[in-house]
Amino acid sequence: MLAAPVWACSICRCGDPTFNALGKEGVAQTGLRVALDWDQVEKTQGPPDARDALRERRTTLLGAYGINDRFDVFVRVPFSKRDLTEVEGGDSEQAHASGFADPELYAQARVWSSSFEGDVGIRSSLYAVFGVKTDWGVNDAARDGERLDEHVQPGTGSTDWFAGLSGSYQLNPKSAIFVSAQYRHTGRNDFGYQYGRVNLLNLAYERKLSSRWDAVLEANYRHAGRDETDSSGLTDPDTGGSIIYVTPRVLFNAGGGWVLRASMQIPLEQSRLYGEQHEKTVLNVGITRLFNGK
Repeated sequence: MLAAPVWACSICRCGDPTFNALGKEGVAQTGLRVALDWDQVEKTQGPPDARDALRERRTTLLGAYGINDRFDVFVRVPFSKRDLTEVEGGDSEQAHASGFADPELYAQARVWSSSFEGDVGIRSSLYAVFGVKTDWGVNDAARDGERLDEHVQPGTGSTDWFAGLSGSYQLNPKSAIFVSAQYRHTGRNDFGYQYGRVNLLNLAYERKLSSRWDAVLEANYRHAGRDETDSSGLTDPDTGGSIIYVTPRVLFNAGGGWVLRASMQIPLEQSRLYGEQHEKTVLNVGITRLFNGK
């Protein structure tokens, strides 16, 4: 039962990274859990005669450790490859950068749970989540001595704080609901750029299909403010806004605590994105090792 991060806007995603990588059972488990994800995100922004097309392929390692049945710590380390095509009039220019993106350090604490109920176990739980996205990733990638565009940099160059709540409700032994909400407070990098601050909402239904197969269907919502291009507060009109995705996911329990995952995050409603923006389907595949798994 499984289902990764969200980036600051410009090429950001919806979803709950912990639930995506570990699933409802993995989120609450004690001991060590490890997940490796690969995903691809594409978007365009700007009018047709001055349009930027960005594609990112990201590999992310997640390490999680449950200290006890109430407190867990997490580390996410992403490696990013970004390709940017800039169109200006009839001319186009391409840029590429790769390197480590910004690691995230965060923790969750269980603040409430219901008592055990028969074969369902703990029917509902509520967690508080808090953490920091560091500025340790590459944000000074250059070509011919000139720094590349902000949106092709693997890291944002800023320290961001985030906090939220997540919870689950076990409907019956085979199905459950997971919900989460998070706010991400973005900082400004050394070049004056500040990505829009982000609010995230996620709702997922998880269903056990057989002893090895599980399915998840999610609805993901994101609202982000416009990016500020310098310390004066000047904004980029083609950034930020609201978007809704639907995300189907399948999971295969390979045994021994190994779980294989694949999903498609499909944009349903993006008319409320600011300016000229278009986001494409996000592809994700991953593998998770639950060391206490059966």
